Order: sequence, then structure tokens, then C-alpha cells
Amino acid sequence: MKKNLKKKRYNVLKKISYGSILCMALYGCTASKTDGTSSDFNFDWRFKFERAEQAGVNNWEEINLPHDWSATFSFDSIKGEGATGYKVGGIGLYEKDFSLGKESNTLHYILFDGIYNNSEVWLNDQKLGEHPYGYSPFYYDITPYIGDNKNTVKVKVDHSRYADSRWYTGSGIYRNVKLIAKNKLHVPIWGTYITTPAVTKEKSEVNVEVKVKNAFDTTQDFEVVAEILDATNKKVAEETTKLSLNAGKEKELALRTTIANPALWDVNSPNLYHAKITIRQNGRSVDETITTFGVRTIKFDVNNGFYLNGKNMKIKGVCLHHDGGLVGAAVPKDVWRRRFVKLKEAGVNAIRISHNPGSAEFIDLCDEMGFLVQDEFFDEWDNPKDKRLNMKEKSVDYITRGYGEHFQDWAERDLKNTMLRDRNHASIFQWSIGNEIEWTYQRSVDATGFFNMNWDGNYFWSIPPIGPEEIKRRYETSPKEKYNIGETAHKLAKWTREMDTTRYVIANSILPSVSHINGFGDAVDILGYSYRRVMYDYGHKNYPNKIIMGTENLVQWHEWKAILDRPFVSGTFLWTGIDYLGESNKRWPKKGTDSGMLDFAGFEKPSYHMMKSLWNDAPELYIATQTEEKSNYKVDEKTGQPVEKKKGAWETALWVWQDVNEHWEYANGTRTIVEIYSNCDEVELFLNEVSLGKKKLADFEDHIYKWSVPYQKGTLYAKGTHKGKTVETKLITPSKPHAIKLTTDRTLINADGYQVAHIVAQVVDADGNPIKTFNPEISFTVEGKAKVLGIDNGAVGNVQDFQSNKIIMSQGRCLFIIQSKKDQTSNIIIKAKTSNLESNTIKITQK
Repeated sequence: MKKNLKKKRYNVLKKISYGSILCMALYGCTASKTDGTSSDFNFDWRFKFERAEQAGVNNWEEINLPHDWSATFSFDSIKGEGATGYKVGGIGLYEKDFSLGKESNTLHYILFDGIYNNSEVWLNDQKLGEHPYGYSPFYYDITPYIGDNKNTVKVKVDHSRYADSRWYTGSGIYRNVKLIAKNKLHVPIWGTYITTPAVTKEKSEVNVEVKVKNAFDTTQDFEVVAEILDATNKKVAEETTKLSLNAGKEKELALRTTIANPALWDVNSPNLYHAKITIRQNGRSVDETITTFGVRTIKFDVNNGFYLNGKNMKIKGVCLHHDGGLVGAAVPKDVWRRRFVKLKEAGVNAIRISHNPGSAEFIDLCDEMGFLVQDEFFDEWDNPKDKRLNMKEKSVDYITRGYGEHFQDWAERDLKNTMLRDRNHASIFQWSIGNEIEWTYQRSVDATGFFNMNWDGNYFWSIPPIGPEEIKRRYETSPKEKYNIGETAHKLAKWTREMDTTRYVIANSILPSVSHINGFGDAVDILGYSYRRVMYDYGHKNYPNKIIMGTENLVQWHEWKAILDRPFVSGTFLWTGIDYLGESNKRWPKKGTDSGMLDFAGFEKPSYHMMKSLWNDAPELYIATQTEEKSNYKVDEKTGQPVEKKKGAWETALWVWQDVNEHWEYANGTRTIVEIYSNCDEVELFLNEVSLGKKKLADFEDHIYKWSVPYQKGTLYAKGTHKGKTVETKLITPSKPHAIKLTTDRTLINADGYQVAHIVAQVVDADGNPIKTFNPEISFTVEGKAKVLGIDNGAVGNVQDFQSNKIIMSQGRCLFIIQSKKDQTSNIIIKAKTSNLESNTIKITQK
């Protein structure tokens, strides 16, 4: 039956016309969990960083998981590599003792959501296995190795190849671990697959495919009950089937039921359901699995873009790496939640997890908050990338050996494990088999005509210098390589469709002109264009049956304008939503890449407000200022109005937003350029209650209001109208520094060892106005039972230690994060001070 179900799903997909419309009715699910049998295995571990000079030294420390040891190290410009954020790796050892006895009818498993990387695991000195990839989940059956009561699990993590990626990876057991107990008659881990093949307002069909395994040595008779529960835990559907399963056998069965008047999952109303799968024998439950899912439909149309639940909409997406700034790669859910809230407020409705599978917790949150997700498998296939230069490998050394070393042996397992864990998530609507892979296949690079002929131009802004037929001829007549990109792409796409045919297979292409002809584009349902918005029309004209969209684009107005002007382009994923550690080769002290809408500490940047003005219906009005000397604009002496210093520069603006300030503090009389990012049709600017004139957005092709304003101390005030609503904002010249203002996102945290509180410190004057130009060193004190996770000021050039309670501020502010301690109730008192400033007191209750 298992083979027949897979064959049926594959045949259904083969009948779909990829060239026009690929319509898929869908569901979603958070990571499957087994109530009553799955236990948190994150607490009470021991960790030792293994150093050659300390061999045999007992330097174990008590830690809880998730844990990223690299984040605790100082930034190192000598030993560290800019590719991975100037943090070093090494070898780490983990141990945990736990009590668990053998039970005749019970199986036990240990599940790791992710270890970075090259891990080996032992239980009671018996090796369970090894796992090289740092981003895919895996588990081991520990039943045969369990002791009479006391057990010890050991994990070795070898991240000595610490520059094995192009961004910060972190080191260690940086995702959650679970201990899972199962009856010998059970639904295996990741053993459910829920789809909704037909959805209307009146009803939704629900197909629940369930694997059942009989590990007993006798035949078992039982019944499987599938109950569908809504968000209030009310049962809305049920289906039961009776089975008999021989000893040692596994069977896949399909249960079908219907939900009346389904509450659809949508980016604005992320409604979720739960499927409770129970195995019963003689009226008694022996196994129970709960899977969270959502009901929705998705469709990409080659001419008209994307539809969610039948509604045409643009994908307003961002790319995100997996680090959380000062916490490194071991990111608490609350840290992501704070960042996601800000992205949601900016109008973001989709996230591309770049360039590897995210954690189960990350995707759970996307389900809950209403973000569409592109789940990406690999950044490296057959051939390695140059970790320092972002393209084909130019040099070979030990520390840069990455996943390419393991791809041939492990790719199928890693891809399928990821999909088994993730394929029920409501948020996931695309599977990406790879990112900018073409750089690593020289035939593809050469065939474009951009890089191996007498061509003079800028790749970003030019269409191919030769036509499709010539590109094809060059590719087909070029010497064959060991690996063929098209064959590998088809292999990965085949594995993906074996696991799931309800979502679209996509890849992010940096060289789309050749990817359309080398088999890469043929393998996927959608070809994503990376920084090639100038080729949208080229692609649609020459390959009219292939769905295309932006999958890695600049946080700039010109990128969004190109999409608005073309119905056939469904949307984009901007690079990036948040600044990330790494990809900063030889740019010390830049520890990362600052192309995000939010900075490393999650503070809003000017580009955030630009995109918010483009992606929201609610009025948005934001003031930025700069001296004319540093500005992108100058004053036209004839008109007195600001104009670009380089005409048309806005059309080719790249990753980092133009240099502007969020303050009104300059030398008296300095000629400044005031920029306003807004969706208001008309804005009027005032300086100290004197109008500087009204202007209309339609008059600014770069979508930025601009005034030339000689600096004068006081209040810069703007008022605009949008769809009949008035909105206003202002910048005030502050007086001298008076105090530190502390704010927190919560005053109550659970004593669960997970919840965090974000404390923001801002220097203010006596009236509470922020001061952005004064950056003293600040130190925090914490009274009570809390863990200090760290501190950051958000600046890309900040290489002060994260693991500290003091920092030199940036823009007069910083972020300080604390985390609760398990079962430790107390009042937590937080204060801060500089050499001559005091803060207010923050009180957080932990219970």
C-alpha cells in the first residue's frame, strides 16, 4: 500500500501542466508531537570545549540546550573568518545522565532537531551513529542500549572546519532535543501526512495518511482513530478503521474525513487544526500522536502570479538566516517572535529560510503568526562553493570543507528527513532544492556569455549579451563535467515529489539565462530569479510556460516597482529581513551583512520604513535626515530642490540603504536633506511650526519625499494624508543627556527556562527625547534568578562580546536579553548606568 500511495501521488503530479497553472490544495502542520510520550530533553547537560592543550583536563560546565558555544566566544580577527562572522568553531563534547529503565512493550528514541555539525552520538558507550549535516533533523532508536536505570548520552560535535559555510553557523547542539517513548505498536516519528485535496467555503476534505508499525513479535489487532479538533479543541470530524498487522511489519493507511465550514489558514488569519491519531486495543489507547495543520489552497499562475485561498496576492517576502544576533544560532522562540512581530508590522507575509532548513520551532512560529515559508534544503550540491568569495571554490583548505563533502552520500536522507518533519506545516508553500548553485558548474557560468567573452557591462542590470539559442549551443558543445547540474536538479526534485506533491518545487537561480536550458529550470515548478529583475520580461517572453518570481532581491523600491508592474511575477524575497552574522570576508570589524530591514539587535532601520510604506495600507510616515555632503542628493541651485547627485542612481541601488540619520542634530546652518518615506499621497513638512511646503508623492519617481532644509534647532514635523486619514511624525532636537530609559517587552515570564525578556536602553534628555548621537559605555545589573543571554547595540561594526553586561552604545541605545531559569520563581530587578547617567528600574516577575 505504501508504494501504491507514493505512486499515486507522483502520477497526479505528472498530469499537472507545469507550464501554465500548478494548483495545489493544501494543509499545514507544526512538527508532529506525541502527547504523553515526548519529553523535553534540553536540561541538565554538561559541556566541555575540547582544546588540545587541555587534553584530559576536567573543565565541564553545566548547560541547558539549545546551546551555541561559538556565540560565547569573542570575535577574533586573526583566527576567525569573515565568512562565518569572525567566530571560531572547534570540537565540543556534551554529556547528560538520565534515569530510564527497560520496559518490555516500550521503544525509546532520542530526536535531535539540529546539531552543527559532524556529530557522533553514544548511549552508555555504544555508538548510535553520526550525522554530518548541521541543519537536518535526525533520531536514533536507543531501546537496545538502555541500562537498568542510569544512562549517559554523549555527543561529540566536530566543528573544527569552522569556515565551512558562507555565513555564521554556530556550533553545538543548537536546536531542541526530545526523548520519545513509544508503544511497540505505534505511529513512527514523522509518521503522519495530512492533506486537504478539495477545499471550498462549505467543506474541506481531509486525508490523513498514517504509518503504523508493529514491533511486537506477534500479530496485533487494533483500531486507528483520527479526530480533527479546531483551535478551541472542539472535535469537528472523526474517522476510524480496524486493522491487523503482522509481527515486525509496518503499514501505511489512509483515513478520509471532512471538515464543514473550514476556518482557512491565511497570512492575516492563521487558523490551525489538530489531528489526534490514536491507536486503540481493547478500548485502551496505546499510542497517541497530535499533528497541527491548516486548511488552505495555493496556486501559481504563469501569467497572473500567486493565489492564496483563491485570492490573488503579491508575495512580500524576506530572506532570513538562522542566527538571532547576540544569541547566535541557539535562538529562543521569543527572540524570533519579537523579530517576526516587527516584520509583520512592515507588511511581510513570507519568509525564505536561507539557505537551509530552519528549526521546527521557527516554522511553528510561522504557522502561528501567518507567514508563508519557502523551506530551502541546500546551498551546496555536487561541487563546493568558495566560502569567502561566494562563487566557485578558488582555494582548498581544511577549515572551508563544507556539505559538498557529504552531498553524494547524505543528500537524499537529509532532504527526506527534513520533509518528513516539515511537510504538514501550514506555512510552507515552496520546497527549494538549492540556492545559486550555478556558480559551481563551470559549463553554466561560461555559457551565459557574461563571464568568458569580451563583454562590457554590469551583470546586475544587463540582459544576456547573447540569445537563448547561442547560450544553448555554447552549453551543449562545452566539455562535460563530472557532475551535471540538470541531472542533480532532477534527482533532488524527484526525491521532493516522492515525499510531497502539494507544494511547489523551486530553486533560486543566479544565472537564469542558462538555467532555463541546462535542465535546472526544467526540474522545478518555479524558477526563482536572484538579483535579476531586469530579466523578468526576458524570461517570460522566451520561456512563457515557466513560472518565475524573485527569490533574492534588494531592499529597494526599484525591485518592488518591477514586480508591481508585472502581474506574472508573484512577488519576491528580499535580501534580507534582518542583518545576519557572516559573509563579511576581509571586512573586519564588520562582523556580518547589514542589508537587513532590521539590524542585528532587531532595531528598525530606514529601509524597514521604506518597505513598510510600500507593503501596507495603513498610513506610514518616517523622517530621515543627512547633511548634503553625505547625502545621495544635492540642491539644484536653479530650483532649490534636492536632486540626485548621480541621476537615476535609485534604479540601481544595491544592498545597503543610503546613509541617513534618524535624528535632528547638526551644526547650526548646516544644509541638510530631509527624506520622508511614506505612502501618503501628500506630505507637508514643518520646521518649528513654519511650513516648508506641501509635496506630492507622484512627483518623486524614487518614492522618497525630499526637502532641502538649513539646520535649525527645534522640531521637524511632518503631516501626511493617506486614503482620507491623517498621520504625523516628528524629530526633536534633544537637550543634554539626562538619563537612560529602559523598556521591556514583558514584565512577567514563566519559570520554564525558555522565555526571555528584551530590555532596550536609550539615552534621553530631561524631556524623554531620545539622543542618537551620544554613545557612552553602559553596564547592567540584574538581581534575581535569571540568566543573562547577552547584549548588543545592533551596529554591524560592533565586535564587543555578546556574553557581557556592558557595551558601548550605538545611536544611544542597546539591547539586553535575559532568560528565565527553570523552576526558579523570583522578582528580577534590572538597572543600568553609565559613568554619569542612571536608568529607571525594570521589574520582571518570574513565576
